[in-house]
Amino acid sequence: MIFDASGITDAAQLRSLYDFIHPVIRSLGPSGRLVVIGADPDAATGPGEAAAQQALEGFVRSVGKELKRGATAQLLRLAAGGEDAAQSTLRFLLSARSAYVSGQVITIKGAALPAARDWEHPLHEQVAMVTGAARGIGAAIAEVLARDGARVVCLDVPAGDALAVVANRIGGTALQVDITADDGPQRIAEHLRSRHGGVDIVVHNAGVTRDRTLGRMNETEWDTVLGINLVAQQRITDNLVESATLRAGGRIVALSSMAGIAGGAGQANYATSKAGVIGLVRAQAVQFADRPITVNAVAPGFIETEMTAAMPTLVREAARRMNSMSQGGLPVDVAETVAWLAAPTSAGVTGQVVRVCGQHLVGA
Repeated sequence: MIFDASGITDAAQLRSLYDFIHPVIRSLGPSGRLVVIGADPDAATGPGEAAAQQALEGFVRSVGKELKRGATAQLLRLAAGGEDAAQSTLRFLLSARSAYVSGQVITIKGAALPAARDWEHPLHEQVAMVTGAARGIGAAIAEVLARDGARVVCLDVPAGDALAVVANRIGGTALQVDITADDGPQRIAEHLRSRHGGVDIVVHNAGVTRDRTLGRMNETEWDTVLGINLVAQQRITDNLVESATLRAGGRIVALSSMAGIAGGAGQANYATSKAGVIGLVRAQAVQFADRPITVNAVAPGFIETEMTAAMPTLVREAARRMNSMSQGGLPVDVAETVAWLAAPTSAGVTGQVVRVCGQHLVGA
């Protein structure tokens, strides 16, 4: 179901939204999709239009929590010129690839798009680098980017054979670097230039947790989490952009977390780092707009990984139930979202934070 509400200019016209969706909402099938298309409230011509367009957010978030059987609801806001750049996002939201994404508000801006569009292999001839690629979400991201046609550089700390296994499985290459080392960003940039002539897609996935209440947390636990999850991201990005290793039209996708939005007991260090990622992404989207480079964040909720499998059973089960779908997500759900944001056809999406959380019941 798709409803175009972009032309609504006052609150009274919101009745058309009800009239269209109310009679058929209970007929939406399993894994159904509802997309409402709106305009940017900040660009409204008056208070009435601003109110009406902002109202769409409350509608979509509420309906998303009412839908069952894997159905989702999204609000797609079109800024000036965004109509021509919306196809990539619509294809993602209406497909199975957005299975664990619901209740999201995504703004599309006008942007230059590639003349040739291969929707089956949108990343053909693109070079992508994924940090923390040896396992879990990082490995899934590397696999999906390779499936979509990218040549993937899998990066992780020097430890064991897991990284090489992932790289060999997807036909990519492995790069062992400690991203927190003083020369880490420089080594990464030099490798990408010498081996691949540069890079088109950078996925900052590497992250760690050192959970402990703040009163019991030591300095090392604070510094380690902030250093890997946030500081290293900024240092690597700055080096890649300043050295022109990240090519014009590049894509940066950073992994945040629902903890960075809602916080979490015993996770002051982790939530601080992941909230910082959101701030970094929003600022860099403006900073790099003229290159043009897009910068976005993906904020996973409860994802079934080795890390979450170590949680106490009752805590883990409660986390699974705290979303509209009453289940945990999979690493591939995060990977599919990253792949959408990484595509050349997603040039109109930048400065966004997309939650892959099954629509958390508390908050959005």
